[in-house]
Amino acid sequence: MIYISAYGMVNALGNSPAQIAAQLQQGEAPGMQPRDGWLQAGKRCWLGEVLGELPAMPQALAAHNTRNNRLLLAALAQIRPALEAAIAQYGRDRVAVVLGTSTSGVDEGDRQVSVGLAGYDYRMQELGDPSRFLADLLQLDGPAYTLSTACSSSARAIISGERLIAAGLADVALVGGADSLSRMPINGFASLESLSEQQCAPFSRDRDGISIGEAAALLLLTREPQPLALLGVGESSDAWHMSAPHPEGIGAERAMIMALQQAGLSPEQVGYINLHGTATPLNDQVEAAVIHRLFGERVPCSSTKHLTGHTLGAAGATEAALSLLLLEQPLLLPAQDFSQSERDPTLPDCGLISEPTLLVRPVIASNSFAFGGNNTCLITGRIDG
Repeated sequence: MIYISAYGMVNALGNSPAQIAAQLQQGEAPGMQPRDGWLQAGKRCWLGEVLGELPAMPQALAAHNTRNNRLLLAALAQIRPALEAAIAQYGRDRVAVVLGTSTSGVDEGDRQVSVGLAGYDYRMQELGDPSRFLADLLQLDGPAYTLSTACSSSARAIISGERLIAAGLADVALVGGADSLSRMPINGFASLESLSEQQCAPFSRDRDGISIGEAAALLLLTREPQPLALLGVGESSDAWHMSAPHPEGIGAERAMIMALQQAGLSPEQVGYINLHGTATPLNDQVEAAVIHRLFGERVPCSSTKHLTGHTLGAAGATEAALSLLLLEQPLLLPAQDFSQSERDPTLPDCGLISEPTLLVRPVIASNSFAFGGNNTCLITGRIDG
């Protein structure tokens, strides 16, 4: 079994696990606001921003100075002591770095083209830069690479880190991901008519698209027994459509079944499901159908994207970290917000909770699905005793 010895995150809910836990219980995200200046034609949209100052980039690593990497610095600061202890125990060549992103430094590239950017280096916008940056910062000599499979990127990074340890190629893996706000994906989703003009409302009758957010989340994986564990992982590819899910959710279902089988769990043993729940009409319809087939109404579930925004390549790690927070602390499960629009009555019954609920069984599944039919499911749990 692979365990999680530490985790850190920043997102629209807050800049530390303590802040995020408090805001999660209130169902409010200070960083989720309507914003101007991102969409063409002067349109306004809701975006999830990490508020406050981010750590400064060390001068020696100025070529990596992107908001994406500074988000990673903020998450890294929360787990730095545990990471340094692991490096001291195993050596710098036995610590892997696997991250996911879909934007990397593309915002800096955009600003360089538009108005010029002091200190710009073309390597900033390379997708491989986040892992290269952390490996350089920490002077690590183990495997270091970045995955970019759209919105499942950082979930796949977690899966890859688990496999590196299982294969004996590393003793510890620093995994997760980051994505910062950028005009390119924001306008890209708008061109697909998938961006809501309001705060997104997953599984509601009037849902009309996503709200994009920025975030970073890092997890430290190890073989050493810990209270929190990565119980099972699953992944699949639909090979169905460039941007739409398989209409029956076959790949999503296969990923969830794989994770359950690896964890040695039956569906009724799961205590909560953090849904992908993007608030696009088709994605929510398909995911609700898959959950209905596998779990019925037996397992509480909800999406947290109305609070964080859809953090794209960082979504898998962000929602895995939120799952760990719910496992570690006596928090109520986050409710789906139907205050502005009622639950879509055409969706199959799937355990959606509209009120904060106690976690009865310390096992959480988290789904992340992506363009190109990339599907992942991560199951985490608390090991009592």
